[in-house]
Amino acid sequence: MYLFSILSIFPSFFVFATGRKLPEPEVKIEVLNKPLMCYRKSKYGDMLLVHYDGFLESNGTMFHSSRNEGDRNPVWFTLGIQEVIKGWDKGMQNMCTGERRKLTIPPSLAYGKEGKGKIPPDSTLIFDIELMEIRNGPRSHESFQEMDLNDDWKLSKDEVLHYIRKEFQKHGYSPNDTHHDAMVEDIFKNEDEDKDGFISAREFTYQHDEL
Repeated sequence: MYLFSILSIFPSFFVFATGRKLPEPEVKIEVLNKPLMCYRKSKYGDMLLVHYDGFLESNGTMFHSSRNEGDRNPVWFTLGIQEVIKGWDKGMQNMCTGERRKLTIPPSLAYGKEGKGKIPPDSTLIFDIELMEIRNGPRSHESFQEMDLNDDWKLSKDEVLHYIRKEFQKHGYSPNDTHHDAMVEDIFKNEDEDKDGFISAREFTYQHDEL
């Protein structure tokens, strides 16, 4: 089940014994091409259709290309729900249809110390990504009802927080990540149209043009 425009992956932090917090490495973003007109920008929860080429920064070797390998079709994924590496979730926000970006992604936001397939451990990756299409992520009464714990047909911040933690735990992540509270605030900023502190069934299921 897709999360409903919610799983924005805010920067996590490494906490040391001293109590100091350091931000995790960032994705380097270079815009290679941007259309003159941009009617909509990508955001967490959107379904994105992309073409991409992936390279190892160390020697420039291409390890995969949607344009030249397999069926040579672009691929769909949902932004912000960890269907892809963290570097894509972080580096593909606010993109326009037709935009191309070069993302330089550190190992901690890619495949880390283990690597994957043709990608050696501790590899910095470079992606040339073109955004072909943006679609709304699915919203349904069923998913709303799953979140609406007290059946009052509106979602409180606590109910949304509970749902986020459960979904992250289901996929092997800590249910107590501190960035979940920030995620909830971001969700309500965008979804709570009448600013009454709740997300109504209409606000959740209605397909807004800007979503």
